[in-house]
Amino acid sequence: MAFEELKENTENIQEQAKAYLQSTAAYYKLWGFKVAMKSITMIIKFSLILLCFSMVLLFCSVAAAFAIGKIIDSYALGFLIVGGVYLVITGVLFLIKNKIVEGPILEKFSEIFFNE
Repeated sequence: MAFEELKENTENIQEQAKAYLQSTAAYYKLWGFKVAMKSITMIIKFSLILLCFSMVLLFCSVAAAFAIGKIIDSYALGFLIVGGVYLVITGVLFLIKNKIVEGPILEKFSEIFFNE
């Protein structure tokens, strides 16, 4: 009788261990899906905002170039001045890119992965 009880207990432990492993695997699949979806939706939102901002910036740049060109009577120089302004802005952003880009992105993704 003792062997039969021991056998039943071992089978019960095996079933419980299997159920635990299955539920743990399901949990991590759902967690991975949640994190992936949050990341993807954040990237899509950021891309859409960036696209809209780029369109606004493009039209404002063209308008500014024409306005400057009209003031100095040379549209080509107006476009060169606007291009030069963007070149200076790009140089400044290149110099401080780590503080502006990497920090906030790392912080946001760390928040998504580790806080939830």
